[in-house]
Amino acid sequence: MRKKDRYLDFDAKRRKLKFTRRRIKGFQNRGVLALLILVIALGLGTCVFFFLKAKMDRIGKKELSENQLIKQQLEELSGRTASGPYGMWIAKPIGEKLLEPVEDQEVWMTNFKDTRKAVKAKGIYITASRANNNIDDLLKLVDDTELNAMVIDIKDDEGRITYQMQYQPAIDINATRGYISDINGLISKLKEHDVYLIARVVAFKDPVLADKRPELALKLKDGSTFRDKDKLAWVNPYKKEVWDYLVGVASQCASLGFDEVNFDYIRFSTDSGMANVDFGVEATTKTKIETITEFVKYACEQLRPLGIFVSADVYGAIISSSVDAKIVGQSYLEMSKYLDYICPMIYPSHYGEGYYGIKYPDTEPYNLILAALDASRKALNQIPEGEHKALVRPWLQDFTAPWIKHYIRYGSKEVREQIEAVYDSDYSEWLLWNGNMNYTKEALYTEEEAAIQYANRPTPTPLPMPSSIPLPTRVPNSGKYYDSPWKSGN
Repeated sequence: MRKKDRYLDFDAKRRKLKFTRRRIKGFQNRGVLALLILVIALGLGTCVFFFLKAKMDRIGKKELSENQLIKQQLEELSGRTASGPYGMWIAKPIGEKLLEPVEDQEVWMTNFKDTRKAVKAKGIYITASRANNNIDDLLKLVDDTELNAMVIDIKDDEGRITYQMQYQPAIDINATRGYISDINGLISKLKEHDVYLIARVVAFKDPVLADKRPELALKLKDGSTFRDKDKLAWVNPYKKEVWDYLVGVASQCASLGFDEVNFDYIRFSTDSGMANVDFGVEATTKTKIETITEFVKYACEQLRPLGIFVSADVYGAIISSSVDAKIVGQSYLEMSKYLDYICPMIYPSHYGEGYYGIKYPDTEPYNLILAALDASRKALNQIPEGEHKALVRPWLQDFTAPWIKHYIRYGSKEVREQIEAVYDSDYSEWLLWNGNMNYTKEALYTEEEAAIQYANRPTPTPLPMPSSIPLPTRVPNSGKYYDSPWKSGN
């Protein structure tokens, strides 16, 4: 090969580049180098990718937005709850944390002159049909014992008004029923026996209003109406029209002569389907807790001047669990700044194994009630002296819960233990719940006996609650408590 052929021939007619051996060897070396660089780059790129992915995963888990976190917790709550004849209970304990009080609390209703007469209520729940057809035996129970109050369904769990209420918004949606045929006669009869009357008004669980006024119903993101596990629709707590409807119903109760209105289901649903609910534009600026608290404040401002007390039922778990409080929208602390009475549902059967350090809460009613009310006191002590604070009136369990694994049969001893735990917690009011209204008379004293027993009761030794160590399980009942046999091992 000639020397000149080893280089590019720029004089070629076709101007075709001709590569020499030297040029070919140079390109081969460069190719190896380029391949080596490519391999190194790919290796470094892969390392960087997995490093960034791991970092983003950690950040994602740590910095979930509040809405995403609540959605996740709602699904978890649905997975650790169960339903029984008396509603939801927490099946597993969750980390407890007191909610912080809102700073700069305004002075509330400073010009309100309270002329209402407060009563230390000790009451029982009564359905509308029982109040209408066969209330005499329950009235005798109240007359013969320390009981002095009745909680009567006026707006029930299905949104029905239980008597022919002359309230046009209720009439327009066909919500009124005649379950109580003579409401005025019933109230007059009970007042003759000095019964403190509490009207139970179910708030946001309202299939009637939701179906008749679909624009007020909770909606899924596809536009359909949300329904809970029982296929019942709920109304949207963010809607001011819903507030006005509830206050209107409660106002009618005041005009009838009820001493108090008790709002139940004053919360959001806990069904897992709630993760797909679109609450509307109102929800973009307010949390669930802010919405429920604002409704409580609004209702109290409207109703207290009418001479009626206002109370609300809340889950016992929200007393100290900020997670559950955010899911249902109930802040024990903030609601107590406006309500006259707050009524935590602290049924022992509604707490899962290990709650408050108690191995099987349903088997230790005294310890469970004492622990829950101790948590109540700690929460409400955050409200400064001189500011309004609701009185605590808990719901107690007068029923047996065979749907849970570790339960006992509730009789006179178990019911009385709960009552004594209320007193030992330095509270003085309570309500008994039994859906069938088969209340345990043997657990109750006469009015005179109750006064003597209360005055002479021994000072209890406070238990270290809550404790991380499960309390020992008591020995089975025997002897005079034969009416309350244990159901261990089920």
